Amino acid sequence: MPKKKMVVFKNVDKKYSDGTVALDDVSFEISPGEFVFVIGTSGAGKTTLMKHIVKEEVPTKGEIIIDEDKLSEIKRPDLPLLRRKVGFIYQDFKLLDSENVFENVSLSLRVIGKPEKEIDTIVPNLLHLVGLGDKSERFPYNLSGGEKQRLVIARALAHEPKILLADEPTGNLDNASTWVVVDLIKKINEWGTTIIFGTHDNKIVDTLKKRVIHLEKGRIISDAEGGKYE
Repeated sequence: MPKKKMVVFKNVDKKYSDGTVALDDVSFEISPGEFVFVIGTSGAGKTTLMKHIVKEEVPTKGEIIIDEDKLSEIKRPDLPLLRRKVGFIYQDFKLLDSENVFENVSLSLRVIGKPEKEIDTIVPNLLHLVGLGDKSERFPYNLSGGEKQRLVIARALAHEPKILLADEPTGNLDNASTWVVVDLIKKINEWGTTIIFGTHDNKIVDTLKKRVIHLEKGRIISDAEGGKYE
């Protein structure tokens, strides 16, 4: 039997009505538990690629398969089921400033009907994992950039996703905070979560020596194991 793949892109194009080509004949496969960097300059297609995985974007052509489900066959009412499989770490955080740290993580669990008793167990465990166990009552505006990003990671892990997308997660962080976040994502990968890490930080890529998919103008120009940022 062929080995299961967690993410499959087959000849995927994304072209917008104004003529912009965001993805151009993109094909690759990612196995369960793999750690893959997606690199490229700003506008290369990294964010667009990730948005396709959670069906925030729909390809103009081609096929995408996530955890053996064809995205083209997933209807709108079933999108929440897909998105529970995929955690998303955004560069710009997307936190709710009106809610404290605990609530920012717990809201997504309430949406799917998790009992409060479970939430009261899950959220403190996640906050402890990311080093925010003593900051549950603080609000995002009282956190440093590194703490905000760790809160975003806790929120992304709330549904125990099979895939974690990290879209330039260290782009706005200082050097010390960057490596705290990178080490945390490495740990999550060691637990078996598939990681897709979009970045333009050559130091992170060269240090971790993971598989590297290099995008330029929406095309894959290289795909190498143990690759470097080139």
